Parts: sequence; C-alpha cells; structure tokens
Amino acid sequence: MGSYTIIADAGASLLRLLREELAPDMVPQQELIGMANPADKGDLIISIYICSVRDNADSRRNDMIVEGDVMKYPPRAMDLECLITAHSTADRLTRTLDEHRLLGKVAEVLYDNSIMRGSALEGTLAESGADLRITPIQYSMEEMMRLWQFGDTPYKLSLAYRLGPVMLDSNRVKPVSRVKERRITVREK
Repeated sequence: MGSYTIIADAGASLLRLLREELAPDMVPQQELIGMANPADKGDLIISIYICSVRDNADSRRNDMIVEGDVMKYPPRAMDLECLITAHSTADRLTRTLDEHRLLGKVAEVLYDNSIMRGSALEGTLAESGADLRITPIQYSMEEMMRLWQFGDTPYKLSLAYRLGPVMLDSNRVKPVSRVKERRITVREK
C-alpha cells in the first residue's frame, strides 16, 4: 500500500533498476536513462514513460480496514503501463541496430527482475513491504501505434510493460465505536 506518490515510486523503482543494470556497460552514464515522454527525450538514451494507469479488478479489495476508532476504506489497486524506448546517438547506418541491442538488454533485465521486493523498491512501495511485478504487455501493432501518438514524432520500436498492481491508500475514514457495554435481558415464557 502506498500514498499518493505510488505512481512516482513505481517509476523510480523501475528507473533505478535499469540504471543499475545498464550503466556503464550498455549506457555510459546512469543519467542517460530517465523518465520522459519518448518525443521529449532530450539527451536520454533510454526513456521510460508511464502512459496509462488502470484499475486492477483482480487485486481490488472491498473490505474496510479497522484502525483504532475508525475504519479506512480499502486501497485502490492499479496497474501502470509504460513504454520503454531506446534513442541511439549512433550514425544512421547503425542506429537501429544499436537501439535493438539496447531494447534486448532492457527486456533481459526486466525478465530477470520480474518481481521487485524490499530494498529494490523506492518510497512508499519500499515501506509497504509489497512486491512490484513487471510483466510485458502484448499489444498489437495497431494498439502500439495508437499509444505512440506524440505529434509529428515517427513511431519507434518500444517495449510495453505493466507494473503492478500497486495499492493507492484511501484517506477516507468512517468513524466507528467499540461495544463498551452489553445488556442481556432474559424473560420468562
């Protein structure tokens, strides 16, 4: 479970994983891997872009959580969908091959680390003791093209992954009172 920073914490966890695994072998500096819209990537070599937040019906909880004198509403279960895009600075003849190598390494890292736990997580995710699952999304070419609508920027091969479920805590509470006295009345029949 986590606070309103849960989306940023999931993104930061994924970012840290890729930075630790790809630099300096595949990417010269960790700062060249970052969170950015693929069209506004700046000088990034790998961009991570959370493009969709969806409810996760399978992990949804309906039961209230009792905490002292209040009952908290259950957390919202969400899946985050992200695009990971490689942006090579190589010359035109080798750029595509270089980007394919980068994406292959990203896919390998995410396959090997498909469940992130404990100290691998950032922020409220780390504090909650929850797992962060990373699974590839199998979009059709048409669905991928629909996701990739960034103005005049031409489509680039990207990897699509789902992070989650992540649990967003609710701040809504319902006051409750404990039973303090019990009365039993017995009548003769």
